[in-house]
Amino acid sequence: MTSEPSYPEDSPVGTPPADGQEADGPSAAKGEQPRRTKHLMTGAAIGIGSAALVAALLYANRSKRGDKSGDG
Repeated sequence: MTSEPSYPEDSPVGTPPADGQEADGPSAAKGEQPRRTKHLMTGAAIGIGSAALVAALLYANRSKRGDKSGDG
């Protein structure tokens, strides 16, 4: 068994694009990296904001839960 992986012949691996053409794929575009970073930061902000809202709702409803159990 060889240590080299085998690839399909119709998709060359490791060869740069010829004649100034860009490689296929979403991350190959020139302006794609800042856009990806922006989307990543937006997703993180949404996740943190959602967690903050859940925490606020749980904190606000703490007193209501105590009344049902009969604790003063």
